[in-house]
Amino acid sequence: MELSEEKEVTDKDIPDPIIKKVSSFPSMPRAAIKLRELLAKEDVAVDEIVEILRHDPGLATNVLRLANSAFFGVPKKVETLKHAVMLLGIKRFAQIAVSASMSKTMDKAVEGYDQSPGGLWLHSIAVSTTAEALGRHKKFAETNDFFTPALLHDMGKLVLGEFVKKELQKIKSITAKGVPLDLAENMVLGTDHAEIGALILSKWSLPFDIVNAVRWHHCPERTENSNIQSDIVYLSNQMFQSNANSDSANGHFAMPSSVVLKRMGIKFDQYKAMAKKAHHWMEKLSGELTFD
Repeated sequence: MELSEEKEVTDKDIPDPIIKKVSSFPSMPRAAIKLRELLAKEDVAVDEIVEILRHDPGLATNVLRLANSAFFGVPKKVETLKHAVMLLGIKRFAQIAVSASMSKTMDKAVEGYDQSPGGLWLHSIAVSTTAEALGRHKKFAETNDFFTPALLHDMGKLVLGEFVKKELQKIKSITAKGVPLDLAENMVLGTDHAEIGALILSKWSLPFDIVNAVRWHHCPERTENSNIQSDIVYLSNQMFQSNANSDSANGHFAMPSSVVLKRMGIKFDQYKAMAKKAHHWMEKLSGELTFD
């Protein structure tokens, strides 16, 4: 189903078995909802954030693990939640807390996409942090939320994975001809993981700009009008689709859309340097961080 940028995401034309899976998909974790509500306020007290986490000891532990990873560059060991807020700032800490709260939903093995338990979550953390950094670099971060759509960009895989697994050979035969994965999914399944992810987030009542960025995270150049969130989530995700250290432009290094690079004012050499740095961050994260 093709959607223009301005249209709401609906389940029209999506096969019924897939819609049923979307309908039974878990709600957004309660802690994540509360944290997002707090972030929407102009003034948030540190104790308000800490209080949410105190009611979930497992979540609090995971937040501290994530905050203490070298991936986030904290200069010294974080001992308490309040200490983490003081070092990271309220916005950054809340983002980390939302990320940790999503781990229970996203740490599963993903059928059809060859992702082991925890793989999707680690990839999502890497992409969200990269998107936030890219937004700051382009001076868009103050007025746009890049972290949330980047964190949740692959949620649709959790639903679509079992359907991809059943039709994997058909999909692979299409992608082998150079067709992008999302288009191959659409050709075989009648939808793709980006559309399903957007539908999930729409059912979670997340803002349309976040839903829209997830919907177009593989193909922002197909939208009728440019969207900075879609462009940044796309580029950040693209950086992790291949070996960033390869000099090959065919098969080893995923070439980004020249349309998006031009729209963002980023030269290819700049993009490639960013991709190498992002891969270095990912290696730090995957090497250090494991959740129970």
